[in-house]
Amino acid sequence: MADFKIENLSFEYPATGKKALDNVNLSIKQGEYIVVCGKSGSGKTTLLRHLKSVLTPHGNVGGEILLDGRPLKEVSLREQSSKIGYVMQNPDNQIVTDKVWHELAFGLESLGCDKRTMRLRVAEMASYFGIQSWFHSDVSSLSGGQKQLLNLASIMAMQPTVIILDEPTSQLDPIAAMDFLSTVRKINLELGTTIIISEHRLEEVFPSADRVIIMENGRVAADESPRTIGNTLMKQNSDMLASLPSPMKIYYAVNSAQSCPLTVREGRSWLSNELDSVKQNQLPLENEYEEPISPAIELKEVWFRYDKSSPDVLKGACLKIEKNTLHAILGGNGMGKSTMLKTICNIEKPYRGDVFIEGKKLSKYKTSELFKGCLAMLPQDPQSLFVKKTVEEDLLEMLDGKDASAIEKTAEICEVTHLLKSHPYDLSGGEQQRAALAKVLLCEPKYLLLDEPTKGIDSFFKLKLAQILKHLCENGVTVIMVSHDVEFCAMYADYISMFFDGSIITTNTPNRFFAQNSFYTTAANRMSRHIFENAVTNEDVIKLCKINK
Repeated sequence: MADFKIENLSFEYPATGKKALDNVNLSIKQGEYIVVCGKSGSGKTTLLRHLKSVLTPHGNVGGEILLDGRPLKEVSLREQSSKIGYVMQNPDNQIVTDKVWHELAFGLESLGCDKRTMRLRVAEMASYFGIQSWFHSDVSSLSGGQKQLLNLASIMAMQPTVIILDEPTSQLDPIAAMDFLSTVRKINLELGTTIIISEHRLEEVFPSADRVIIMENGRVAADESPRTIGNTLMKQNSDMLASLPSPMKIYYAVNSAQSCPLTVREGRSWLSNELDSVKQNQLPLENEYEEPISPAIELKEVWFRYDKSSPDVLKGACLKIEKNTLHAILGGNGMGKSTMLKTICNIEKPYRGDVFIEGKKLSKYKTSELFKGCLAMLPQDPQSLFVKKTVEEDLLEMLDGKDASAIEKTAEICEVTHLLKSHPYDLSGGEQQRAALAKVLLCEPKYLLLDEPTKGIDSFFKLKLAQILKHLCENGVTVIMVSHDVEFCAMYADYISMFFDGSIITTNTPNRFFAQNSFYTTAANRMSRHIFENAVTNEDVIKLCKINK
């Protein structure tokens, strides 16, 4: 029997006049691993939220969803809670208690489990997920990866038959994301739990998937196995080919007669077989990074902690940002990258060291001087910027005497024109990110600080975002971006810094930085490094393949 059967499901958000879901028909069998992908706003999150009644958004619904042969609306919320687990994009939105052990027990308490059962399941989950060392910790002290793992463990304690995950790694660094997705795969293989996951990091989930469902304008555009989905998209001439994992994108660009690789390992074998001989094994290296003499922004020996009794988050951080460049900062979750951005825009004040903007100490700036046409920051959680009932009202708030046509122009640039009448909280994660970016851009800053700007957005808007940032840099704006998106940074950043243990440990140009790494590097580099010395992006590998064929 299928866990879920979706029949002619349609849905429309209030006052939009457009269907977010349009006649969706799907059958999901017990134990399957299903990947749902598509552009931002294609209906992925809306579809997943309909699979658990308590999360179903308000609006006009048509069609029916069956759970184990019964209409979902007739299944009690208690039964749904025990059978259907749901992991959200933002781990903080799901955590409800202050201690790790209590969070693990919270769902069981809600279901009315007896103490003996509760203790056994909590202990089992803590052991299975490796939580013992931080079992008694405050939830607030955990990194993003630990919080998301805790959410998954808390759900598994209730022994669900289905787990739905809505872009669960969007706020995780590459290593934490791989660990998390490996655990999800382990649950599917060892327990037979049905996995339905929406994800933009397809390199990690494609090899695990039984089926890939591609959503487009609220409809199911394709429903195939991972190995055949590329051929289907080729026949449809779909632009979704651009969102496939790197090994598949490189394969289709090279026009190979061999079978399509899914993983980096398969990609390495395919590449070795594809190239009989190698005439050229590298591309010209970028110039070595040199610190700017007159930096736009500079951090000098900056030390910061949140209170006197807590450990230092920033430990003598030093950084020089060159004018009119896109400077990306990488590093693990909970290392202090976001805190460093907050010190640059004076949200957090260091107890030692100084921040300089255009050679002037940050402490010498008046607040009005600092935030009017000077600094602007897009925070990690875009929802924190929304204070009005519609996106348009939120953007109007930023005008401050400027011509209202600025909203129309900025909305068009950020591709949110069709969302202006929507409530910000009704948007998908990627759409919220674009709307928040539009609001920040209306400040017309000289220095733009971005905390995870590609979180939740698809590969198509990433290209648009790169064009926006390049245009800003060409017109006198300096951009500092904290990101876990290695592929985006490799493709578009001018300089990359690695943040570790409270400070910047190295800075370099993208191909010099990534060619030296094993984990903090691109899938294209990991796939090709045994043949090509410094190929970092998909385009690098494709170019060298065509030279050597």
